[in-house]
Amino acid sequence: MNLLATAKLVISTLLARKGRSFLTVLGIVIGVAGVIIIIALGAGAQSLVLSQISTLGANLVGILPGKSDETGPPAFVFGVEVTTLTEEDALALSDRSRMPHVSALSAYVRGTATVVWRDENVDTNFTGVWSTYPAVQSATVESGRFFDEREQTGGANVIVLGSEVRRLLFGDNEALGQVVKIKNVPFEVIGIMESIGSVAFENQDDMVLIPFVVAQRQILGINHAHFIRAKVDAAENVDPTIQDMELLLRERHGVKNPEEDDFSVRNAAEAIELLTTITNGLRLFLTAMAGIALIVGGIGIMNIMLVTVAERTREIGLRKALGATRENVRNQFLFESSFITLLGGLIGIVGGAVISFLIALLARSFGYEWAYVISPISIALAVGVSVLTGVIFGLYPAFKAAKLNPIDALRYE
Repeated sequence: MNLLATAKLVISTLLARKGRSFLTVLGIVIGVAGVIIIIALGAGAQSLVLSQISTLGANLVGILPGKSDETGPPAFVFGVEVTTLTEEDALALSDRSRMPHVSALSAYVRGTATVVWRDENVDTNFTGVWSTYPAVQSATVESGRFFDEREQTGGANVIVLGSEVRRLLFGDNEALGQVVKIKNVPFEVIGIMESIGSVAFENQDDMVLIPFVVAQRQILGINHAHFIRAKVDAAENVDPTIQDMELLLRERHGVKNPEEDDFSVRNAAEAIELLTTITNGLRLFLTAMAGIALIVGGIGIMNIMLVTVAERTREIGLRKALGATRENVRNQFLFESSFITLLGGLIGIVGGAVISFLIALLARSFGYEWAYVISPISIALAVGVSVLTGVIFGLYPAFKAAKLNPIDALRYE
């Protein structure tokens, strides 16, 4: 029997059992679509993470409280309050005689609060920073101005609003010169930041900025800094600057053994490398889960094919009696299982690609840099695995059918 005749026979057999064929194909569709979606989501999520970190700049260095190893974040990232950094540390790190390549630096404290103006109020995040914040973060004031060093060190009650906070609080009213309150502490609005959206998974438009000392002492009532950020003058000077910072902080904190550091100094490149490793591991894990789904689908195919062999025993006996060889019977059932998985694989690829596109579209509608990636490797992997699944799990039923004795098969009821 030639290939075309076998194909016609297989298709007619599948059409004769539409319900069973549909359920068999569905299992493969789900598994293959899962592979495509997971790989696409992994690539999209990775692009989102890297774009968010990259916007901070490769020459930005972060100093966080608490010790961490090279492959994991410090405790501060998980919300644990660590008090090992101070404003005095930030002042020492901004000393150009010790840190010649640091072009701008700021200490930070953060919290959440309700900003009140007359009868309006907005729940948002406040950040206490130095006057150098715009230079460190490459941020721009859209209207008004940022507070200066005198206002920073003197603890002036001034505030700069994110564009979203300004819109929600003032609407069409003029914001500059107005007085708002945070925890009953009055602040004069002196500036509005330019809208930049989300950076490092933080909505920069939904926050307000106040002088560090005011946020630290009047609002939070603490004596430490939550973290410090510094901008280095050139990317090639980042690593030497990090080493200088670590030496200086060890001197200040009385740490002799680097293993006992109570701080962490990281740059954006390290964060990108760490997050890439994490997302790659996650993608591999999720792809393995989708592979398990394909195996489960393959077992389903084997079960269906075994049932099919039992149902068609008399047909197999008749074909053998009319001259069909073992190879003919075996190839028919192998072709049938492979055709089912190939059909399911193709449908799964199309379905997975469409779902991945819709997810990317939804993410972009929320302002995220989400890449839509359907790689040739993922398509080849999905098709190859689906066909291989059909061959592997179709072998046993095919050989079982081929070994049937034609006389016994014709007597089968």
